[in-house]
Amino acid sequence: MTTNVDVFSALANPIRREILVKLRRGPLAVTELASGFDVGRPAVSEHLQVLRKAKLVREEPRGRERYYHLDPRPLAEVEAYVDTFTRYWKERLAALDAVLKEEEKKR
Repeated sequence: MTTNVDVFSALANPIRREILVKLRRGPLAVTELASGFDVGRPAVSEHLQVLRKAKLVREEPRGRERYYHLDPRPLAEVEAYVDTFTRYWKERLAALDAVLKEEEKKR
């Protein structure tokens, strides 16, 4: 049974985020992805399965190896979520700027 994983949960782990960064350059095999981490290949494989269930990566069998490709489409959900906060802070900072400029005029 394949269970989907929430994109936010998948991104909560720094190793999984670093895997996605590595995959931006193109597809990589598990052995290539595991290099540079303080955890072994089995742990990286587990992280890849979480990313696969979140639909952030897809796997492609090539002979004995499995190559992983980044699929950025689910990140649109994250972007939409973060955008609401970006707009909020831009509005708040613009309001603060207006108050500060008004105070400066009074001096």
